[in-house]
Amino acid sequence: MKITLKKKKLNTGKYSLFIEYYKGTIVDNNGKSKHNREFEYLKKYLIIDPKSKKEKDSNKETLELAEKILSIRQADYHQGKYKIQNGNKSKHSFLQFYKLKKEERYQSEKNYDNWEAAEKHIEKFCSINTTFEDVNIDFVKNFQKFLHTKAVAKSGSPLAQNTKHTYYNKFKACLNAAFEEGYLNENIVSKVKSIPMGETHREYLSIDELQALSKTECKIPVLKSAFIFSCLSGIRWSDINKMIWSEIRDEGKDEDGKDIHRLVFSQKKTNGVEYLYLSKQARELLGERKDENDRVFVNLHYSAQMNLILLRWCMFAGITKHITFHSARHTNAVLLLENGADIYTVSKRLGHKEIRTTEIYAKIIDKKMKEAATLIPELNIL
Repeated sequence: MKITLKKKKLNTGKYSLFIEYYKGTIVDNNGKSKHNREFEYLKKYLIIDPKSKKEKDSNKETLELAEKILSIRQADYHQGKYKIQNGNKSKHSFLQFYKLKKEERYQSEKNYDNWEAAEKHIEKFCSINTTFEDVNIDFVKNFQKFLHTKAVAKSGSPLAQNTKHTYYNKFKACLNAAFEEGYLNENIVSKVKSIPMGETHREYLSIDELQALSKTECKIPVLKSAFIFSCLSGIRWSDINKMIWSEIRDEGKDEDGKDIHRLVFSQKKTNGVEYLYLSKQARELLGERKDENDRVFVNLHYSAQMNLILLRWCMFAGITKHITFHSARHTNAVLLLENGADIYTVSKRLGHKEIRTTEIYAKIIDKKMKEAATLIPELNIL
């Protein structure tokens, strides 16, 4: 069998890298010979015509990683073919394996950063000489204990609950991959209870506050348009900031004569493609269509000054809450639920991978309903 690295040209201007397992030819029922191939798509991509140094460096790193994966697949095959005892996997360094899994995620910036942050604590917990032979249930429980009792943030304070949850999930994902790839004989982390997420406060605007903000002048008009657009659509800052006109689809009218507008884009956080319908008002905030490759929101920059202007804009509107740009996304979720959208629709619109992430907003609505029950003054009943 030949195991080779190949690439396929996509319409996105990139090559998709994949491994081909060529097993020769077979004869079908009609007596015809055909190639017997299997493919493993690596979900790694090369820019076809890199222009900048950043793009060229990205291509180089991606190709190096793909070639490392190819080497592993070829080694695994030859171990099986020549009946070589695959004991080397259990003797493989856990930290080295973690670093490889981390590098596989470098195209997802935030996820990669979380893997890298977790790595710093894993390096303090165990050494480079720790192998998969040392990995057992006690190893997993001891890492949890380390996060709870010894791990500290840069400030020297104990890790927050959600930070511990995030770091443990990266550790857990690494061990799950190790089990799937034959480095572990059993899925150890499935036998240990995970570190739960903590409750977080999510600041949002009520419909009256959003209305007040809409009527208030902002020092930077593009910030006002982008923020209100996020409130109406639920789009993250990172996706709004990079949005270009080719992602905005004006698709005519529906059967009721209403205009159809959609946003088709790749989420920066998850790299997943999303198809999102936009309201008429959300589309109007974008203004007149420009060239396909032009940014929709021009001169929008994330900075401390921009955050300060956002807070001052809120203050002028009579809003005393600590509002950030991400509060617009929270506002969208709460307003949708308050106005009758079901939680699954909201989850899909926000691009959440898990429904439990969206359920946090449902708890906010439930809490407000409980508070509303006590708003009517007590009656003096005789």
